[in-house]
Amino acid sequence: MVYGQEDKIFCAASRDNGETFAEPVLVGQLKGLYLGMSMGPQIASSTNYSVVTAIDKQGNIHTYRLDHTTDTWEKTAGVNDVPGVVPEGLMSIASGEQDTFYAVWLDVRNNKQNKIVFASTTGKADAWSENKVVYESPDSTVCECCKPSIAVNGKQVNLMFRNWMGGSRDFYLTRSSDNGQHFSQPQKLGNGTWKLEGCPMDGGGILLDSKNVLHTTWQREGNIFYARPGQQEVQIGKGRNCRISGKTNPVIAWKDGADLKLKFLNAATEIVVGKGSYIETAEMPDKKTLCVWEGENKIRFRKI
Repeated sequence: MVYGQEDKIFCAASRDNGETFAEPVLVGQLKGLYLGMSMGPQIASSTNYSVVTAIDKQGNIHTYRLDHTTDTWEKTAGVNDVPGVVPEGLMSIASGEQDTFYAVWLDVRNNKQNKIVFASTTGKADAWSENKVVYESPDSTVCECCKPSIAVNGKQVNLMFRNWMGGSRDFYLTRSSDNGQHFSQPQKLGNGTWKLEGCPMDGGGILLDSKNVLHTTWQREGNIFYARPGQQEVQIGKGRNCRISGKTNPVIAWKDGADLKLKFLNAATEIVVGKGSYIETAEMPDKKTLCVWEGENKIRFRKI
């Protein structure tokens, strides 16, 4: 797991499927490190490398790399190829085959309006690819304060983001079948729409499961929804800040008041994990779900 504290980035590793974690190690130090509201450091791992990205308040994405053979962190090249274009501090990363890493973020290059931008790299590379503008809203900007999401499998790259069109703040999906070289026309998710003056500050989540089925979850008007592309939406519960994980047993996590909740897609009932904020989940090799969140200014975890 990775987290930030003041201007320091830390990583704590588990070697027993999330039952225990070693003492956190310092990944790096970054002046003006963005924290809170899903803006903190992000981590993704492949067979041979782990990559952490972090954004500073100048609007730049920094990269740190761990070589699993040396167990040493080093700072590598930044992600954005135009300086200062990530002022919102919102991005996601994912890993793929052959130690490939992918990133998506909100970017204001060219016209000071937020758009969806994408780049990739390999674990051993010292630079990211030329940044690709994947989508610009015809109504000037995508939703300015909602984190975009990414899910990868093989050559498939899927990006989900909250758009802003005609006054509606709805989620859209765009897909690539060639490692992000080309993306499809974005497709709206769900049946309803959300007319809203202002940003919900809530980015949702996306998952490709072990059968290569795509799952999405998001919040609209205080309700948590689940949908697969082209299918009817299903209301899961009430709350905000939802996430989805679990390649063999998908589960949605979200915040409902002070409670942090889980619902496995194959179960009828919710589970209250604890109290706090910013819950993240991951399926462990033993098929159990690791939950990590912030509670009372501490990093907490639980396996379910």
